[in-house]
Amino acid sequence: MRWLLALICCGVASVSQAAFTEVIIRKPQGQVQTQAPAQQQQTQQPLIDKVLVLKSERRLQLISRGEPLKTYRISLGKQPKGAKEREGDKRTPEGFYWLDWRKASDRYNLAMHISYPNITDAAKARRAGVPAGSMIMIHGTPLDEEYPEWYFHTLDWTEGCIAMRNADMREVWSMVKDGTMIEIRP
Repeated sequence: MRWLLALICCGVASVSQAAFTEVIIRKPQGQVQTQAPAQQQQTQQPLIDKVLVLKSERRLQLISRGEPLKTYRISLGKQPKGAKEREGDKRTPEGFYWLDWRKASDRYNLAMHISYPNITDAAKARRAGVPAGSMIMIHGTPLDEEYPEWYFHTLDWTEGCIAMRNADMREVWSMVKDGTMIEIRP
């Protein structure tokens, strides 16, 4: 009986690996390349105007000139439905924020800070008489021998942050500059 349960769990785990990265490249047809290869490499890095998080779809999109450029699978707080209301509610915020600073994290590899709480969040928490919370970040997953990266990838496991695979986080880290707007939608 245990082997059957283990077999079913392994089957569900392998099927539910919803890891994906979509790359959308839009080039006008007939575009003539007139730049030297060295110049092309310098201009190839697109400017990311905005980061869009779609909580219900567990997706993070990098937006360049109003168009989605790349899409990543994410994990959210342990209580993913609804906007963050107070410190410790394990919810991911919803609204408009800025990615205002970054750090290499001992626990979660790379991390980019989200400017939560904004004025509206702080006012709501103050009216409710509770602390709004802070230190909401986009970060990678822990390097842990007991729980490998794939274990975290399909779960909502954070305390309210947005988590990504470490390879995806490195890519976002290199493409998104401090001061970029992030919109988090339900």
